[in-house]
Amino acid sequence: MKIVISAGGTGGHIYPALAIINKIKEMEPKSEFLYIGTHNRMEKDIIPKYNIPFKSIEIYGFNRKNLLKNFKTIKCLINAKKECKKIIKEFNPDIVIGVGGYVTYPVITSAHSLGIKTFIHEQNSVAGKANLSLARIVDLIGVSFKSSMSEFPKEKTIFTGNPCSEDAIKKPAMNKSEFGLSKDKKLVLFVMGSLGSSKVNDFLVKTMSLFNNKDYEILYVTGNNDYKEISKKKFPNNVKVVPYIENMTRIMKNTDLIVTRAGASTLSEIIALDLPSILIPSPYVPNNHQYKNALDLVNNKCAVMIEEKDLSGDILVKKIDEIFNTPNELNNMKKNFKDLKVENSATIIYNNIKNLVDGK
Repeated sequence: MKIVISAGGTGGHIYPALAIINKIKEMEPKSEFLYIGTHNRMEKDIIPKYNIPFKSIEIYGFNRKNLLKNFKTIKCLINAKKECKKIIKEFNPDIVIGVGGYVTYPVITSAHSLGIKTFIHEQNSVAGKANLSLARIVDLIGVSFKSSMSEFPKEKTIFTGNPCSEDAIKKPAMNKSEFGLSKDKKLVLFVMGSLGSSKVNDFLVKTMSLFNNKDYEILYVTGNNDYKEISKKKFPNNVKVVPYIENMTRIMKNTDLIVTRAGASTLSEIIALDLPSILIPSPYVPNNHQYKNALDLVNNKCAVMIEEKDLSGDILVKKIDEIFNTPNELNNMKKNFKDLKVENSATIIYNNIKNLVDGK
């Protein structure tokens, strides 16, 4: 197959796109890819590292606060559609795939105007604006959460799960000893993303002293932005502090409880690994979608949610102790993932794309 794929802005869109690419490569090694992304977001740095041909277009999201800036946005969108049409014509793909972010809008609409098959994937429980706008014209839509299926046309929407989940299952576990942790004690992993969250980190730094003399250990991933300052602080012996961990799912496989944000890719890995969690959704994302993502796990009783505005005192310590000290709590949380789990998400997506291309 020849595939154009587009996703942009955040790792929550980019890494599922890469998971789809990896699955297609596994199934059809001779496939050709072209990735279309923005000229100034993280995909421009990430995608070329994987030796995937990359084309950038200048495009911006609409600005709700400064409406005058939207004149430039509209002009860029018109130009981007012309550029995308030219790029897609030259590459002549069998299918064009959009995995979220405003960059996908001109890519998918251009493909549709050229009569090329299209597929989009929604990672969050609340559909993004680009995907909602594209739903009418695309041939097939995949969703990560059953709760978001109602936002799209029923006749062409399938529940696929998040393709990152399949990657998470395949990766080998990382030994806790690599971080100076005991193999015999329970582990709580704190992580707020690759960059971290300054506000949450301020709270966590104050909280870490309260874990002194607990019979479990803490691995605190600060994020690269705050690590330098945080690493100067003194922490209890059972608390290990690191800036970031590549391939986080490897240590997640030896984790008993994770405290984290509620981004779509993170939750797909949590679900894939049956990992009980305490979720602190970011309130700074469009449509408060992390809160709604978290609700899917909370309603299935495989996670606990604490909103950022409620972080005070020893709330986290009490909640962790409550989970660890309640007989069978962790096991019950793990069992409750069964209704959310899709272990072969990337394969499901590949099979449906293949059928679409073959006209089945």
